[in-house]
Amino acid sequence: MNQDSQFGRDADRSDTRPILIIPYMWIGDFVRNHTVVRVLNERWPNRPVDLLTTSLCASLVDYMPGVRNGIVWDLPRSRLAVGRQFGLAKLLRERNYGTALVLPRTWKAAIAPALAGIPERVGFVGEFRFGLLNRWRWGEKKLPRFIDKNAALAQPDGAPLPPEWPVPQLRVPAEDIVRWRQANGLSAGAAVALAPGSVGVSKRWTYYPEAARLLAERGLEVWVVGGPAEKGLAQEIVAAGGPGVRDLTGTDLRNGVLAMAAAGVAISNDSGLMHIAAALGTPTMGIFGPTSPYLWAPLNGLAATVVQDKSVLSCQPCQSTICKMNDHRCMRDIAASEVVAIAQRVLGV
Repeated sequence: MNQDSQFGRDADRSDTRPILIIPYMWIGDFVRNHTVVRVLNERWPNRPVDLLTTSLCASLVDYMPGVRNGIVWDLPRSRLAVGRQFGLAKLLRERNYGTALVLPRTWKAAIAPALAGIPERVGFVGEFRFGLLNRWRWGEKKLPRFIDKNAALAQPDGAPLPPEWPVPQLRVPAEDIVRWRQANGLSAGAAVALAPGSVGVSKRWTYYPEAARLLAERGLEVWVVGGPAEKGLAQEIVAAGGPGVRDLTGTDLRNGVLAMAAAGVAISNDSGLMHIAAALGTPTMGIFGPTSPYLWAPLNGLAATVVQDKSVLSCQPCQSTICKMNDHRCMRDIAASEVVAIAQRVLGV
């Protein structure tokens, strides 16, 4: 292994065949996949890297340095969709990939790369994928974190984990932010972006309306960011916070990216928008209750990791999507005034 890179470079630098990553498609996981891209860019600097993506995550690819193309192809979660798999395989075959990294352990994720005849198909053993993958990796259960499992596939087989991985990056041009502010009738002043949604109600901090009111009373602009599922929450927050609070939820994830890029600080549950804000370099406060910051916080680091510290809860972290004991104290005991005070310190106001 060449020692000029902590991730190792293969001896044959004449190989220019592109690499395809089959990633996890949840928004936060998709952002964290950029670490895998960066490891591959360093290991094989002459090989372009493409990402398979869903329509939902496609706009993220536009802001990821080191990614050549996003291959937009929606596959249903609940069924095989043979025709869609063959259609994707045809598209992949035309692009002459030399390597495919299949990050999910599902057998469905490995079907199209195998049908496309991609010569090197790398993934962990799991879900009866023998014949679909041909570069097996073992020891997944011994790897401590989600990012360790994914990024290890981009390293040479058997390579030790590095002391730290390269962090995900999203880069939004400054002129795009200016245009977005103008299009939404927003001032150029400091604003706080609130991301009240998450997959799983147990990860949702319920004091966003009170926090919005307190922030607005201090003269700060407040934006509520999220998708269509957060529209009801946004309306509740706007009603509590008054005219200084704007509902910026919508169907286009690009809008959420631009809002997080423009904000002076982001306050978020453990969610995809937290990972987006952190990867953009926006000071980000992540509110954690049932999930572990060690396992699920962004690699980028947070301006503040907010957890309840008033008592020791035997059930925390439970990783459950619905609270089944202690009446959600891991989130209820985080006061709005505490979060607002931290946000003010981060903003320096």
